[in-house]
Amino acid sequence: MQTIPRSALILGLAGVIPFAWGAATLLSDSLSAWGLAMLGPRFVGPYVQLFYGSVILSFMSGVLWGFATKATGGQATTGYALSVIPALWAFFMTGGGPVSAGMNLIFGFAGLLLLDWQFWRWGLAPGWWMQLRGLLTALVVACLAVGVLL
Repeated sequence: MQTIPRSALILGLAGVIPFAWGAATLLSDSLSAWGLAMLGPRFVGPYVQLFYGSVILSFMSGVLWGFATKATGGQATTGYALSVIPALWAFFMTGGGPVSAGMNLIFGFAGLLLLDWQFWRWGLAPGWWMQLRGLLTALVVACLAVGVLL
């Protein structure tokens, strides 16, 4: 096992902040009221989680595409095809209400973890990749679950 580079870990954890903020504003009425007054309705509760979650799934499609560039032949073709799934999932599956969109984001991040594992197994992702992705996925899914279960 390789150690996660400090910068990747810090930036990855920073990327969880909007999910955690959304969960916190769902759990605290006073924090939600403050966020609503200071930031606006798009940046509290499930709204920040759902919008940001769609952005991150799309971003991760780009990361996987980058990994696919390391492959050749049929593996490259498969990698490119798999890499677009998270973005398409976000585009097609986050409509509807906040509960169904939140559930679909949870499924999307779980599916992304499987794709991460496959790219890692192929040797296209860094050795430490699954340690980072496992941690970040667990945190994101926990935050999204607050929005789905409340």
